[in-house]
Amino acid sequence: MDIADQIKLKTRRDGPAFIIAATVLSIFLSGCRGGSPAPGGRAKSLTLAVIPMGTTHEFWKAIHAGAQTAAAELGVDIIWKGPLKEDDRNEQIQIVETLANAGVDALVLTPMDDRALMAPVAEAKRMGIPTVIFNSALQGDDQVAYVSTDNDKGGVMAAEYIGSLLKGSGKIILIRVTASVEGSTKREEGFLRTVRTKFPGLRILSDNQYAGVTTETAYQTTESLLNRYADVQAVFTPNESSTFGCMRALEDHGLAGKIIHVGFDSSKKLIEALAGKKIQGLILQDPFGMGYRSVQTAVLFLKKQPFEKYIDTGVYLATPENMNEPRMKKLLAPDLSILEK
Repeated sequence: MDIADQIKLKTRRDGPAFIIAATVLSIFLSGCRGGSPAPGGRAKSLTLAVIPMGTTHEFWKAIHAGAQTAAAELGVDIIWKGPLKEDDRNEQIQIVETLANAGVDALVLTPMDDRALMAPVAEAKRMGIPTVIFNSALQGDDQVAYVSTDNDKGGVMAAEYIGSLLKGSGKIILIRVTASVEGSTKREEGFLRTVRTKFPGLRILSDNQYAGVTTETAYQTTESLLNRYADVQAVFTPNESSTFGCMRALEDHGLAGKIIHVGFDSSKKLIEALAGKKIQGLILQDPFGMGYRSVQTAVLFLKKQPFEKYIDTGVYLATPENMNEPRMKKLLAPDLSILEK
């Protein structure tokens, strides 16, 4: 059974989760792995599967733009496919398995669960398909490289900024994201550790409530916490959806700009909120650079060229005061124009 038949069978068996079939078919009609001759003697380009946790948030769009830019510059193809929901680990496992079985040359993956994705990555390795992990770590040692923000440092920066704005004394809340994602967990741990060791005058009212992976669940979590803790003075939210959901709840309660809110990541609405001082700070990653470096690292590995096994893409604090500086503007609003071509 050739590649095309395998994909058709898998698509029928697994149903609508795999609209990817048509994309994969167009790339693998030669039925060959990367580097093998295509019909006519022309070498087939490398094909990488880039698998995020989701695709709707601005963060993932910036990752996609960076990955696509690297692919265009390096002359490789990428298949971009993420789960419909950022907490659907079973669908992400299916995507990894299907694309590995289709014969991609490498996987570039951000696991939504640092344990559940270990088995499919290990199986891909046994098939000779390397995996570059980005954004959030995977346990085990079956990946060839890890490209990420220093998430712990991001949490530290948020705690230090809130501590300085409150002058070391006040009541604060941490709203967590979800238990299984290593990246946001590191941010939460860095935040709490720094508050407890550097700011004994800060009182943590709540640190055990989870926003979930959507803005709606984050909104509901924030609503509940505001009703319970009317005297809260500052809130930290560790990702884009939790930050936006929390901001909406603060707005609806007439508290945006009155309660200090420091979030993580960026979007058009969050930039507007920062400019209007409804949010006092955003901890920023470099998602465009993360997508770019992840694809670049996978290609270097496949071509047996030197590469870095761990790449820290940086973490930054945007405030109303520095948000118009050139570097900060680029991080707040990465260039996504390549996705429109």
